[in-house]
Amino acid sequence: MFKAALFLTLLLAAGGAHPAGIQPQDSEPAVVRAVLFYSPNCGHCAYVINDVLPPLFERYGDQLQMMGINVSSPEGQTLFFTAVQMFNIEQAGVPFLVIGDTYLFGSVDIPERFPGLIEYYLSQGGVDWPAIPGLAEVIAMEEESQGAVPSPTAGQAGPAPVAVSPEGSEDPQPAPVSETPAPFPIFGEENPFSLQERLARDPVGNGLAIIVLLGMLVSLAVSGVRFSRIKGRKLQGTQAWAIPILCVIGLGVAGYLAYVETTHTEAVCGPVGDCNTVQQSKYALLFGVLPIGVLGMAGYVLILAAWAVERSFRGVLSDYAALAILGMAIFGTVFSIYLTFLEPFVIGATCAWCLTSAIIMTALLLLSLAPGKRALTRWNLKSS
Repeated sequence: MFKAALFLTLLLAAGGAHPAGIQPQDSEPAVVRAVLFYSPNCGHCAYVINDVLPPLFERYGDQLQMMGINVSSPEGQTLFFTAVQMFNIEQAGVPFLVIGDTYLFGSVDIPERFPGLIEYYLSQGGVDWPAIPGLAEVIAMEEESQGAVPSPTAGQAGPAPVAVSPEGSEDPQPAPVSETPAPFPIFGEENPFSLQERLARDPVGNGLAIIVLLGMLVSLAVSGVRFSRIKGRKLQGTQAWAIPILCVIGLGVAGYLAYVETTHTEAVCGPVGDCNTVQQSKYALLFGVLPIGVLGMAGYVLILAAWAVERSFRGVLSDYAALAILGMAIFGTVFSIYLTFLEPFVIGATCAWCLTSAIIMTALLLLSLAPGKRALTRWNLKSS
């Protein structure tokens, strides 16, 4: 049922909603209708719904009517893909807003352009629901199911309250804007997809993520065994310069992800995976605050700095630096394993940029084993 797919307020004008492209006979006052595709696990969607839309509802009242489609439901995802194909977009994520024949994407584009488009369409006499195939049927289903709907409480899913006229009334009125719940309450709800459905959403990308995940787990286990058996040594030649080269590449990858996460722009994902879905999930922020890309940049910078110290100095300072590289590489690899696990098994989408960073971090771990063992051996000899 689409009931589970709808979440934002569907404000019905006098006479009700009309199929896309057909304006109501009574065009006074002008009404602007738009559709927002969102995910309950998307922090950028939360920003648009909680911070951007409420002032607009307050300003325009009944002249602004919106329907929200939850893309985490199978029906909502189908309608979303239909909308994306309608605009001939190869890749898109949420929040994705459609008004008239225009689409807006992301938590930067929507706040910047949506208010101006509302004013434009109001000056033109309003605009009806977008001509998205299947949307008219969804609206009709929602109209048929209209009834006394209790206001949802925190943590509960459900449509926002819509005022219903007394039986026999020919003039149903929309709920006042002040009754629209803001912030909307179901963000962070459990992903409704089954594990099989999540894996099937991106079989190639998720399959690649699982392969990388298994490779990282094996590398971590082998590293533990190898560290206990190898003799410590300082890296020479090509191996010595492999660490800074990998750090520079990793810094570029993490820097790009940090740019995407902090500016809320659409990422260039390439032929494999759906990195926009990953970057727009709640897991793109550590503790809901720090972008993972920024954390990755800091990690690569610190490893690069420690490598420079280890190569430039001797004695205790060099040993400390080698142990620091090993410790940061272990932490980075374990954290990358966690993030890589989330992509296919929790989010249902894979970020090729993230997999690249995970592979780089695992390589840094393998390279740091011998210098780390050398530093630890020297430390133990000095302590004994």
